[in-house]
Amino acid sequence: MKSGSVSCAGLATFVAMATCLAGALAKGNSSTAPVKLAVARDGGNKSSPLLYGVMFEEMDHSGDGGIHGQLLQNNGFQGTSLGLTAYAPVGDVTISQDRSKPVSKAITSSLKVEVPDGVKDYVGFANSGYNGIQVTGATYNCSFWMMGKYSGTINLRLVGSHNGSVYADHNLTVKSTHSKFTEFKTRFNTTYAPEGDNEWHLTFDGSKVAGSSLNFGLIQLFPPTFKGRENGLRHNLASFLDEVNPAFLRFPGGNNLEGLEVDSRWKWNTTIGPVVDRPGRESDWFYPNTDALGLDEYLWWCEDMNMAPLLAVWSGKSYGDILSGPDLEPFVHDIMNEMEYLFGDSSTHYGKLRAQNGRKDPWKVDLIEIGNEDDLTRGCDTYPDRFNQIYKAIHDKYPHITFVASNGDYSCLPSPLPENVIIDLHLYRAPDDFVKLFDQFDNQPRNQSVMIGEFGCRNTTKETGTYWPYMQGSCSEAVYMIGIERNSDIVKMVAYAPLMQHFDFVSWSPTLYGFSSTPDSVTPSVSYFVQKMFASNKGDTILPVHSSTGFGPLYWVASKTGSQYYLKLANYGPEHQNVQVSIPGTQTGKLEMLAGPKYQGNTPFNVQIQTTTTGVFNGQGNYSISMDPWAVAILAVA
Repeated sequence: MKSGSVSCAGLATFVAMATCLAGALAKGNSSTAPVKLAVARDGGNKSSPLLYGVMFEEMDHSGDGGIHGQLLQNNGFQGTSLGLTAYAPVGDVTISQDRSKPVSKAITSSLKVEVPDGVKDYVGFANSGYNGIQVTGATYNCSFWMMGKYSGTINLRLVGSHNGSVYADHNLTVKSTHSKFTEFKTRFNTTYAPEGDNEWHLTFDGSKVAGSSLNFGLIQLFPPTFKGRENGLRHNLASFLDEVNPAFLRFPGGNNLEGLEVDSRWKWNTTIGPVVDRPGRESDWFYPNTDALGLDEYLWWCEDMNMAPLLAVWSGKSYGDILSGPDLEPFVHDIMNEMEYLFGDSSTHYGKLRAQNGRKDPWKVDLIEIGNEDDLTRGCDTYPDRFNQIYKAIHDKYPHITFVASNGDYSCLPSPLPENVIIDLHLYRAPDDFVKLFDQFDNQPRNQSVMIGEFGCRNTTKETGTYWPYMQGSCSEAVYMIGIERNSDIVKMVAYAPLMQHFDFVSWSPTLYGFSSTPDSVTPSVSYFVQKMFASNKGDTILPVHSSTGFGPLYWVASKTGSQYYLKLANYGPEHQNVQVSIPGTQTGKLEMLAGPKYQGNTPFNVQIQTTTTGVFNGQGNYSISMDPWAVAILAVA
């Protein structure tokens, strides 16, 4: 073997290739000569079909005010921290939160609108949404609950908060009584608002209520939703994610699964059925959750995007207390009720309830994670017993389930770990540290499956502002994923996290993409493009690659499905890299590349870097690629 080169001819498996290249890994590529890569047509190892997915938890208003379509904030007065947030009087009225007139057992407050004597104008209240309301020119769905004696016209408007422009003006006739809340639903057209600084107004004939009051509750406003789902996802945010082609969705978290206290954990049974029957809860991320995005909505989301659901169940650990042994047993029983809701037929109590909620057939859920990060926050000592307690209950009745343990620390896991259980690693690292982990799985036992349930390169040097992914960091993520894909016989799933953020409500950064209430505000990070490139170009078999040099600063992995070949490349360095690629039997395809200055990335509302795609053709299967510094590329040919 010559210094600075590697000859791996004749090696048929990826593991053999990894062994051959291990000695060259540390030496790197200091030569200016082209890097020569010859992709083998055979050999290698099978790759996980679920490799690239996403993780979602309610934070940064990614759900409420984000991907869930409902646009009005604090619409059910859930939680204890918001008060009259987002509400304002319209006209000569006084508004207040009224706990004496609950809309339902779950929605325990309503908005009281008191009208003084002598009022003759239309009066009411406004809701400003999540720092504004996006108005797109589409037809919107609206509903509200109302109590009090009134018969006449309700006027609904979407109005510019400062410019006064009216983007929707709609009347409906209602009749309500003092005795109970009545729900009213309507649809209306809008005109396009170029800014998101808008609010929703509900007004009524004040002369009919003067000296008295009306109560309103659970106001809802939906633009068109993804796949037209009722209580569905915001179309533009969901479509943007769908373009990534994620293979799975890990939900509902994350820390938001655990709860600050046992009673504020994510409770599956309070997130199903009509939204008026969902109480919401205090969350771990500084604002209440409405839980309008609930268990069924997550599963419809998976089905509509062809993602495998990875459902996490509460394992007894909250931030306030940890329950185990007999104290955990009632919660295990609750998990089994959840399983019956997922899988039971209509003869079962919870299977019948699922059908009543709009899903006749059982849900297809094959992956269950027990807890979240149980190696942290005092969870380690009891997790082995808690895991076994939950695992046995589910596995005995539903043997088809594949289980994920919520950490990868063997001192925090059962010994022995039940067969086929996947361990979950979470990694947030600086760029160079991700690159150092490139060969993390090269020499791992091939009988222990792994998931990277959360990962991302973090820039924490600024509290707010330019905290988003930049090319060096996103390139380091690509290097790490190349290492993962080379070992995707044992690394079954990997998910960038967190998924998205509302730019006006940031408590964690970075995320994959972001948005605000302004139309056309959806902004992809450079990491978004990396994830999209990797998830959209992956074969089912990882192939050996014969190389003229070791890894670094150039990294690569090749795969194929049938006659389609993929070569992923990352240049983690400041110099150009010329790459000569041989893939015999191929002729034509595309080269997709993402490149930019080391510290440059996209910022909110400003996309400076995105992928470029060019066609390639060579009748002999030979391709020349010029890799810019800090670049990620995909060659896809057949």
